[in-house]
Amino acid sequence: MTATTSSILQVFRRFGRDRRGVSAVEFAIIAPVMIGLYLGCTEVSDGVAVDRKVSLTAGALANLTAQATNLAVADMTNILDASSAIIAPYDAGLLTMTVTCLSIDGNKNANVKWSVTRNGKVEAGTMNIPAALAVPNTQMIYSEVTYAYTPAVGYTITGTLTLSDHMYMSPRITPPIYNNIACT
Repeated sequence: MTATTSSILQVFRRFGRDRRGVSAVEFAIIAPVMIGLYLGCTEVSDGVAVDRKVSLTAGALANLTAQATNLAVADMTNILDASSAIIAPYDAGLLTMTVTCLSIDGNKNANVKWSVTRNGKVEAGTMNIPAALAVPNTQMIYSEVTYAYTPAVGYTITGTLTLSDHMYMSPRITPPIYNNIACT
C-alpha cells in the first residue's frame, strides 16, 4: 500500500512541476476578456463615427439651405440628397432629416413658415428655440437629423440607438423662399 501511495505522490509531484500547459490555460482565461475588449472598442468607435456623421449632416443641411435665396422642390431634393450622402458608408435609408424656416416675431415667438422633411415629420405652428437665438424680427434655419443605429455585435444588449443632432443657422443673404412660400 505504501508503494502505491508513494507512486501516486510521485505522479502528483511531477504533475505539479510540469509547466507545459500553463500558456494554454492562461490564454483560455485571457482570450474572452481580450475578444470582448476588441469588440467593445470596435462598437464604440463605429458608434462615434456614425454620431459624428449625423452632426455633419445636420450642419450641412442647415448650411446649404441658409445659402439659398429661392428654392424649388428640385433644389430642396438636391440639398437633402447632398446632405444624406454624408452618412455614407452607412445606410442613408435609416436617416431622418427635416429642415425648417422659422420667422421670429417681435415677441420672440418662432413661427414655422415652411418645413421640408425626408422620412420625418413636417414642422408646423410655433417652435421653442433657445432664448439666446430668439432675436426679434429675424429668420432662422433649423435642421434636425436622426439616425437609427444598430450596433453590429452589441444589438442584443442595447437594441437600436437613435442618434440625433440639430442645428440653427441664420440665412446668409436673405431668408430663403421655398416653393413660393416666403420665410418672413
